[in-house]
Amino acid sequence: MQAFVFQIAPMRVLFGVGSRERLGSELETLGAQRALIIADPSKAGLSSDLADLIGPRCVGVYDQVAPHVPIETAEAGRAEVKRTNADCCITVGGGSSTGLGKAIAMEIDVPIIAVPTTYAGSEMTPIWGLTQDGVKRTGRNPKVLPKVVLYDPELTATLPPQVAGPSCMNAMAHCVEALYAENANPVISLLAKEGISSLAESLPKVMRDPANLEGQSQALYGAWLAGLVLGSVGMALHHKLCHVLGGTFNTPHAETHAIILPYVAAFNVEAAPEARKYLEAALGTPKIASTLRQLCEASGGPVSLKALGLGETDLDTVAETATQAAYYNPRKITTEGIRQLLEDAYHGTMPQP
Repeated sequence: MQAFVFQIAPMRVLFGVGSRERLGSELETLGAQRALIIADPSKAGLSSDLADLIGPRCVGVYDQVAPHVPIETAEAGRAEVKRTNADCCITVGGGSSTGLGKAIAMEIDVPIIAVPTTYAGSEMTPIWGLTQDGVKRTGRNPKVLPKVVLYDPELTATLPPQVAGPSCMNAMAHCVEALYAENANPVISLLAKEGISSLAESLPKVMRDPANLEGQSQALYGAWLAGLVLGSVGMALHHKLCHVLGGTFNTPHAETHAIILPYVAAFNVEAAPEARKYLEAALGTPKIASTLRQLCEASGGPVSLKALGLGETDLDTVAETATQAAYYNPRKITTEGIRQLLEDAYHGTMPQP
């Protein structure tokens, strides 16, 4: 067996129906007395319920979140923590809420309790992202890793199918790239394979019947594993392209990942034979890229970059930006190769194999 390094960040995870009811006891464990709830505006009802649950320990609900965490949003969130003298942030919602909590924790020493309502997975990672002047920067810092995550399938059961489907695909992208990461290892690869299997099996269930808690539990379990592997190993071309698209053109996060995934898989899989074995086992077929594309279609979201409003000339900008700085990928990256990948994704051409 090839030598490897296995390192995983410490975190407390509570999984199960009704786990959000334990928020108060988790605050006590952290010794927090003044918690600021950071939530997407669409989660106003849940935020109010959680505020009632923790009573006087809630110093307010802050809902000024935005995708890709613009620097202005981060600075405003930090100012709100200082104004309320909060000693803990409770993030409620998807990746945008979690991302704002992380941006705050980068600069202010406050722990995060994450209450995910999507399958984003960012709550399991020390990865932060900030967008400034149309460029999204990312990095890793253990300070931003949530101390506690409460996974409650009842909360994802309220996701509209058009949101749940792409969110599942976003989680699957984390697992796929973990399989061919530069620092991949057998333990993380097993977790990634399990995540892909769970997400692929649960996707049609949550699309057909969002209220089915068995399907939601399976999807949320897969998303948890996806976030875990995302935070444990490096990513490659897929995430680079999605960061460029999101940061430069403000494309929707989950939908962008869902669209790009089959094409990057087609681009990389022949150069990553071990990853291919795991993917074939997880998906139950050697037709990896086309199966991922079929799952993208089943997710109910757009299946082409054109559908997101990009123009063909925008593809040149993405290809040039994505190849400006060197980073690991199992297959050699060239501007021409990435431009062709983006062209296929723009038109939604069925990838092979």
